[in-house]
Amino acid sequence: MKQRQLTEFELGENIGVGTVGAIFQAQDKVHDCTVAVKILQATVSEDAVVAARFEREMLVLGKLSHPHIVHYFGGGRDGRQLFYAMELIAGGSLRDLLSESVRLPWQEVAGLAIQVCSALQHAHNHGVIHRDLKPTNLMFTPEGEVKLTDFGIALDATAPTITAAGLTVGSYAYMSPEQIKGEDVTGKTDLYALGCLLFEALTGRLPYPGKNFAEIFEQHLKSEPPSAREFDPDIPEAIDQLLRTLLAKDPEQRPFNARAVQAMLMQVIDPVRGATEDTAPAPSAAEDVPASAAVDRVQNAIRGRVAHRTALPPRPDVSWLRLGVVFAAIVITAVVAYLAGTLQSP
Repeated sequence: MKQRQLTEFELGENIGVGTVGAIFQAQDKVHDCTVAVKILQATVSEDAVVAARFEREMLVLGKLSHPHIVHYFGGGRDGRQLFYAMELIAGGSLRDLLSESVRLPWQEVAGLAIQVCSALQHAHNHGVIHRDLKPTNLMFTPEGEVKLTDFGIALDATAPTITAAGLTVGSYAYMSPEQIKGEDVTGKTDLYALGCLLFEALTGRLPYPGKNFAEIFEQHLKSEPPSAREFDPDIPEAIDQLLRTLLAKDPEQRPFNARAVQAMLMQVIDPVRGATEDTAPAPSAAEDVPASAAVDRVQNAIRGRVAHRTALPPRPDVSWLRLGVVFAAIVITAVVAYLAGTLQSP
């Protein structure tokens, strides 16, 4: 893709700040649409590893084109700063939904998982392992569609590696045993993270809720995951068993690929369609199947949740200073009223 110039974008509100950069809502003058522009801070642009990761993220996004992966509008360098533009996703993240609902009905979780599997299969087919699948990296459009985002530490199997051998990268609550041990990762590494994420969405808790990262690592490596049905008996046995398979310590014991997981979920959420899927040939790694229309009714439910969340008025900005001022005013008013009453008494 042709290198973009930062002058091609009219930057607006700052909508996100991270450790190495910021994200702005912007108007793309070339494509005449609203986008999100991620800009790497000038102070860290001189770091060769940070800059290489940012450029790798741009290359990865440039090779992926899928309805459930954030769309890439190109990027470039403005002086010392790297930047790129991507689709603006306004419906919030799965983390946002879970922070309000704690957990979601299994039908909705299965529906969003089908979409995520479609995105993962597309990425894996192009040699891309996400390595950081978690609720904050799954965003929703106002229509309730899921978008996989943040490929900042993704592994591109077709390009030279950036991460040093044996180095652990990822978010520890969702990291597979092979990631923790610094071993080679594959598409099945993302499936393990998917299992952690789905367990959390279904039960309102992580499968391995240790008190610190060392304890969580130990659980990932040695502890068997609990049954999701212990926390919600309405979860189908088939989904509970799928979670156990996704969370297998040995990658070879996990499902064949994301397409296989998608088919299993389709079998549960839409038995008629799922029965047809079962008669199809075994899914191959080269197969890239979009999410089925069978999840439309589930997507409608998610759309309702997103619409409700985005329609809520912003929480008032209440600080301790303001509370102190209000309290002081109340006290002063009470004292004045008391003194006035005392002076008027015979």
